[in-house]
Amino acid sequence: MPQQPPIRSTTSPPPRPDASMSLLNNVMDHSLDEGYAEAAARRDAAEGGPPNTLGAKLWLAAGLVLAALVVTVGAAQARISAPVVAKERNELIDRIDAETVAADKLEKSVETLRTEVVARQRAALRAHGGDTGGTAALLAGATPVRGPGVKLVVDDAQESGADGGGPRGSSGFSDTGRVRDRDMQRVVNGLWESGAEAIAINDQRLTALSAIRAAGDAVLVDNRPLVPPYTVLAVGDGKKLSTAFQDSADGRYLRSLQQNFDIRTSISDQEEVRLPAAPSLIVRTAEPGAADAGKGDGQGTADTGKGTS
Repeated sequence: MPQQPPIRSTTSPPPRPDASMSLLNNVMDHSLDEGYAEAAARRDAAEGGPPNTLGAKLWLAAGLVLAALVVTVGAAQARISAPVVAKERNELIDRIDAETVAADKLEKSVETLRTEVVARQRAALRAHGGDTGGTAALLAGATPVRGPGVKLVVDDAQESGADGGGPRGSSGFSDTGRVRDRDMQRVVNGLWESGAEAIAINDQRLTALSAIRAAGDAVLVDNRPLVPPYTVLAVGDGKKLSTAFQDSADGRYLRSLQQNFDIRTSISDQEEVRLPAAPSLIVRTAEPGAADAGKGDGQGTADTGKGTS
């Protein structure tokens, strides 16, 4: 009788370590509900894909055509307006050049008229008791002068912006390392006090009517802006004038600016300096007084002669 093969006993597989966490596994594997996932997929397909309807396709084509038309028209206008802008720019440049030439001609005419006026003034003075017109014009700054003197150069600091104490106190300028109008006023007054007979700053002759002012950060002399460095030429005894100025209160003020604000200065004796005539000498109110004016009323006046105008 045949024997049946022995029945082998099969063992069941070992249980999974996370078998007891079936709920957590389900949450992790299906974090989004199936309904929400299907809705999101439909929305992505509708937004990302091209329009399906004929109307949507027509609107898209119309938008593309309109954008292309706008770009084309803009490019055409830019190409058309470019020559017009260039033409207007060239016209402005030509006008500026023409006005500059006209201003130069007027300046030359003013110089010619000034020379003629000086000559007539001297002739009139000679006819009334002597030729004192040369001295009067020299003192008034109406004629160029030359002679020994000093050259004083005042320049802004190389790296300005340091704010500290010093002699100037508070500043209206944004940069304390820049030369101000009051600095140049003190320099000029110090030179006059030290014995200077004639002074010019950057070829601008100073007279009794001159004014040194500021417009923003610019220094103006007789309403003409100057560019640093400021070169001050003064006629006088060079060595004595230089020594007297450096020993004066204004000379010490200038050295203090150099120490506190790094403003650059230099002074040197010159065997000869040349100063131009003042650009304008116009007196509208003052008149020369007579020699006997004021006698008898207790107000004696000096004989000023004809004066200058």
